[in-house]
Amino acid sequence: MRHRYRWGSGIVLPLLSFLILTACSKNNTETKPEPAKNISFVKPAGFPEPAYRLADNPVTTDGFALGKVLFYDGLLSRDGTISCASCHIQANAFTHHGHDVSHGIDDRLGTRNSPPIQNMAWSTTFFWDGGVHDLDLQPIAPIENPVEMDDKMNNVIGKLQRNTRYQQLFEKAFGSPGINSTRTLKALSQFMVMLVSADSRYDRFMAGKETFSEEEKKGLALFEQRCASCHQPPLFTDNSFRNNGVAPRPFGTDSGRYKITLLDEDLYKFKVPSLRNVALTAPYMHDGRFGSLESVMNHYDNGFYATATLDPLFKNGFSLGDNDKKALIAFLKTLSDKGFITDERFAPPPGFVQGD
Repeated sequence: MRHRYRWGSGIVLPLLSFLILTACSKNNTETKPEPAKNISFVKPAGFPEPAYRLADNPVTTDGFALGKVLFYDGLLSRDGTISCASCHIQANAFTHHGHDVSHGIDDRLGTRNSPPIQNMAWSTTFFWDGGVHDLDLQPIAPIENPVEMDDKMNNVIGKLQRNTRYQQLFEKAFGSPGINSTRTLKALSQFMVMLVSADSRYDRFMAGKETFSEEEKKGLALFEQRCASCHQPPLFTDNSFRNNGVAPRPFGTDSGRYKITLLDEDLYKFKVPSLRNVALTAPYMHDGRFGSLESVMNHYDNGFYATATLDPLFKNGFSLGDNDKKALIAFLKTLSDKGFITDERFAPPPGFVQGD
């Protein structure tokens, strides 16, 4: 799936799309962002304090609007075909749903499954291996990755600086003229930290505003006994790196956290993902090898591959009966946040074109 959204970029669209856009342009000669709505970051009740330094980059309505346009704009890639939204689709909690590994520029294949972008304000490390420690630096990695967006940050900034519409948006967002990498990355962060998911059926149940079925209650109890030590509420992750017994691939083995630290103790360890919206984000694991929650349950039912770094939690087995698996899946589905995946604030801006 490809996402194309450009201002004055000269990108070539299929003839039909061109004719449609030409017809619409009679009353709208320039693609514009949506009318600004008042935007501010609000910490959900019961959530810890954010790790992101909001005092250094407070979210503003205009900064968020700029970040959103950048997030959906293919201009950040070498040939204009890949945006951040290409691999992070709102309807699927900002994942690349249905793809085991992400597909980037020229349809090149990556090696890992695209993680969801949600509750980023509470993350202290980014990517499956934790290779980036600052949200303001995170976008540089996909922009410069040759199988993702395949551009250079300096080149991207040059394209933005030559774009009249972006000149206006940056001045509006930051109060003075000027486009540079710092402002670009901070605007993207303002959009990403607003992607807060905290209103699932689980959240309403915990607040006494929702009821659970008996199976969902059983699943919650099992989750608290078996899973919550790693997937700690309310974020449903402890942001740690663990080896959960997924067998290394026979070719192209991904060593995980080890690639960053070069410590033997980190071999095959990957970041514990949040389970919020997990029913919407298939496939699962760092390489997308499991296509369903049922497959994930079967893995945790003593399907572990033994290596020296296998997490101690799994070394004595982790048996789950069929009814336990069904109950756990029923509970995990209560973590879906419909409001988050349909929030118009996060939806593609006008002028956004999606295609195959």
